[in-house]
Amino acid sequence: MKRTVIEIDEELCDGCGNCAGGCHEGALQIIDGKARLIGESLCDGLGACIGECPRGAITVTEKDAEEYDERRVIEHILPKGAATLTAHLKHLRDHGQDTWLAQGIAALKEKGIVLPGFETALGAIKPARKEAPIYSAAPLNAPQATIQPQGFSGCPGSMARSFSSGAPSPTVKSSAPSTGGGMASRLEQWPVQLHLINPRAPYFQGADILIAADCTAFACGAFHQALLAGRRLVIACPKLDSGKEIYVDKIRALVNESGAASLTVAIMDVPCCGGLKRIVDDALAGATRDLPVNTVVVSSQGGSLSWL
Repeated sequence: MKRTVIEIDEELCDGCGNCAGGCHEGALQIIDGKARLIGESLCDGLGACIGECPRGAITVTEKDAEEYDERRVIEHILPKGAATLTAHLKHLRDHGQDTWLAQGIAALKEKGIVLPGFETALGAIKPARKEAPIYSAAPLNAPQATIQPQGFSGCPGSMARSFSSGAPSPTVKSSAPSTGGGMASRLEQWPVQLHLINPRAPYFQGADILIAADCTAFACGAFHQALLAGRRLVIACPKLDSGKEIYVDKIRALVNESGAASLTVAIMDVPCCGGLKRIVDDALAGATRDLPVNTVVVSSQGGSLSWL
C-alpha cells in the first residue's frame, strides 16, 4: 500500500544513534555505522525521529510500503519494558492516533499487561486530571523560549505553545520595508500544520477552530482579520501532503477531546481542495460529539469569500 514512512540518506547519516533513541516503535537501529529502517511495518510515519537527527539525514516520504502493524510493534518493543511501552502509547496519544492506540492497549491487555494511565482506550485518551500539566504557563510578553512543554524533546519547530496575537497595528508609512508588516498577525498558537499539532493541547480546549487549506492564507488578503481572528488554526493540503490517512484520526481526536466550540473549514475554489472537506467529513462521521461546522470557499482570483 502507498503510505508515509521515513527515508534515510546514508551519505548524511553519521551513525550518532539519536534517531534510534527517538523512535518509540524500535523501527530504527544503527547497523554498520548507519541508521537503518529494520521494518517498514514498524514505522508509523509520524516522523518523531526527524527532530532527533542533527544531520538532517531523515525525511518523510510517501511510497509503496508494508502497512503499519501496531500489534507487531508491541511484540517488538515488549522486551524493552514498561517505560518504552508507555512512551510509545503516549506518542500515539499525543499525535491523535486513536485507532493505533486502541490496538496497542488491546494487544497489551491480551498479554495481561495494563500500564498506568492507559488502562483503557478511553482512559488513554483522557488522562486523569491529577496528571501534571504538559504545558507550562508564561506571561504573554515573555520571550518565546520561556513558553515550552515540560520534558519536551525533539524538533523545536513542533514544540507546542500559545501566545497573544496582539491588537491590530496601523500601517506606518516609511521608505524602508516594514519588518513586522502593516498589521499584527492573529495567530495565537504554534505549531499549525496538521501533522505536527497535538489535538489535546490546552489551547484547543473550548476553542473555535479553523482548518484551512494551505493556499487560503495567500489567496485571501483578509485571511487574518476575516478568518483567523478569534480562532485556533490548523492547516493542511489535501493534494500534496503525505500521510493523509493519519488526518482523519487526528481531526476526530481534535473534535472529540478538545470540546471545541465550532469548526470552520476554509478551502480554495479548485477541485483538488475539496479533498480537505471530505477528510473533515470522514472524521466527523466517526466523532462522538456534534459541533457547529461551517465551510468557506476562497476565490483563487481576488480572494473573495463564499460561505456554504
